[in-house]
Amino acid sequence: MFKRFFAAAIGALPLAALSIEPPPAAAPRPVQDTYFGVTLNDPFRHFENRDDPEVSRWMRAQADYARAVLDEIPGRAKLAEQIRTFDDAVAARVVDVQRRPGDLHFYEKRGVADNQFKLYVRKGLSGTEKLLVDPEEIGRKDGRPHAINYFVASNNGRLLAYGMSAGGSEMAEIHVIDTETGRRVMGPITRARYGGVAWLPDDSGFFFTRQQEMKPGMADVERDQKLRSLFVKLGAAVDKAPSVLAFDTAGVSIKEGGESPYVFPLPGTRWAGGYVSHGTDREFSLYVAPLAEVVAGRAKWRKVIDRSDDATNFEVIGDRLFVLTHKDASRFKIVETSLVAPDLAKARVVMAEGAGVITGLARALDGLYVSRRDGTVSRLFHIGPAKDARPVEVKLPLAGSFEFAGVDHRIPGVLLTLQSWTRAPQIYRVAGAAARFNVTNTQLQPRGPYDALPDYVATEVLVPSHDGAQVPLSIIHKKGIELDGTHPTLLYGYASYGITDEPWFSLWRLAWLERGAIFAVANPRGSGAFGQDWYLAGKQANKPNTWKDFIATAEYLVKQRYTSPAKLGIWGGSAGGILVGRAMTERPDLFAAVVASVGVFDTVRAELTPNGVPNIPEFGTHKTEEGFRALLEMSTYQHIRDGAKYPAVLFTHGVNDPRVEVWESTKAAARLQQATASGKPVLLRLDYESGHGIGSTKAQRNAERADVLSFLLWQFGEAGFQPQ
Repeated sequence: MFKRFFAAAIGALPLAALSIEPPPAAAPRPVQDTYFGVTLNDPFRHFENRDDPEVSRWMRAQADYARAVLDEIPGRAKLAEQIRTFDDAVAARVVDVQRRPGDLHFYEKRGVADNQFKLYVRKGLSGTEKLLVDPEEIGRKDGRPHAINYFVASNNGRLLAYGMSAGGSEMAEIHVIDTETGRRVMGPITRARYGGVAWLPDDSGFFFTRQQEMKPGMADVERDQKLRSLFVKLGAAVDKAPSVLAFDTAGVSIKEGGESPYVFPLPGTRWAGGYVSHGTDREFSLYVAPLAEVVAGRAKWRKVIDRSDDATNFEVIGDRLFVLTHKDASRFKIVETSLVAPDLAKARVVMAEGAGVITGLARALDGLYVSRRDGTVSRLFHIGPAKDARPVEVKLPLAGSFEFAGVDHRIPGVLLTLQSWTRAPQIYRVAGAAARFNVTNTQLQPRGPYDALPDYVATEVLVPSHDGAQVPLSIIHKKGIELDGTHPTLLYGYASYGITDEPWFSLWRLAWLERGAIFAVANPRGSGAFGQDWYLAGKQANKPNTWKDFIATAEYLVKQRYTSPAKLGIWGGSAGGILVGRAMTERPDLFAAVVASVGVFDTVRAELTPNGVPNIPEFGTHKTEEGFRALLEMSTYQHIRDGAKYPAVLFTHGVNDPRVEVWESTKAAARLQQATASGKPVLLRLDYESGHGIGSTKAQRNAERADVLSFLLWQFGEAGFQPQ
């Protein structure tokens, strides 16, 4: 008790007290831009060119300095070992299960001694597993970490196509192997980051989506534009594969920038589907054409779902088209129409909008399976194949969240990966009929000693925001904690694209909780917690609601005496960088520390990056006055003010990030180091062998978590984490 009080009283040591000499501050090279009468200063525009020798040297110096500072935190090494111990207590982690007839199960698994997920197959749940793809072996030969980005087993399971990339770049190449012999059949097929692999019913070839070839003189922003869906026969020359759906396909509307085509056979029918994603929008367009004509290169595509239909998912049973849509239903509904002669305006309602949000739809041999989220609990429903079938709830063994897995239209039932805030994921098999469904543990995922945490609880509350909106907040903590304002607390949020943080389990979080610390997760507007209206209320011009809601949840944690500003940190990543960055610039007094991982901070400039154009639907464009003003308001970089006393900040970023350019973090870090008057550290942790986090190795992930948690405990003044 005395140690905790003493540490809290003195606080964290100031940055100047460290024995490590910081690198020189970045020299600004001011640039000004004027948009719609507003002039913006950009002192670190040159950081957008990381090949600039001065910029490159500064990045390396900052990365080395951050590494040295983090390593000097006394408790970091012990904390890192604890995270490894918790992680290694589970024999293996199993993800991305696919099933095929013949009781074949394909999946990725990472054992205790593995640093990366490997790809396996087994026949039957109790069958002997067979290793198919080992990225670690490839990485040892190449000298860089490799990861499997996606895989698709052929219909009979004899062939397997998978995408692999190096260094967290996600720039995958497709390889095809024979699963019985291990023989390479095709590949590598380059420029296949987006995959889209879909096998013909007879496995004689497949569709895939390919990026255009970047030629000398082309701007980087063009990299992810003008994508094409191609069809290739096994053994044929990939470079001669015909384009079957693209921006220049007759009768199809696809914008050259930011929209992507995908083609696949519609299972159990004679049709092929042509799916068009409109950037990061959840709504899509769907075209159909006879599969034989698509393969022959003479398809005449016919639109069956328009972007204006507000559809976010669909399935087919014969010529019946089932659509998940928020059209006149903010919490979504499922409707049925004809695939041959669709009329969504007169479609039959199969599952009506209700109090919960319908979130998913999957088709198996025995009908449709539907997920619906009520509060933070996901519920499962089944809709039989009969024309008049109504939804029937399937009781689950755990109140939490789940994802569909192992779905195949030729196999009855589905697999679910089910978890909660305090229970680790397990893979369950759902089988049966009507009210007699059986939900059984497949045992594919080994159990670990920390998979169930009976001494911890998740408290769910609704917090009033600035305008009275009720914001969902999950607070995970030890049972029976005393609300005395002393608990180290980490508040996490994302709140973009309508993505909701449903209950998720992590063992690294246990290393935080067992110290009496608190982990809280907010779902502000911009998430999909309460459906489409909640999402739109935090999008583009409405984005300020996102960080205002987040600030409200932080104030709630302080007011209810879970913590105090001196013990409160916030963490967000990617688009969550907007959330934590603007919360920090609005209320620097409310937080002791901020962690921003692969974050977006200069939103005004973001659309000039390769992944920027697809994100225009989510955030807006600086080419319109309304869009510019929305982007300016959500720009952390433009809201950093000289002389403000900002919290301690830890930026983490993979240099090979293809989604959020590393300069988003370097510019923000340089500007914040220049501006802050608090004397608290602004560290830039760069990993030159990773990207956005997809494909990061076990060692990379655990090291970053140890850095984040020890940085926070240092800044909270916790005993054992204060450098001498």
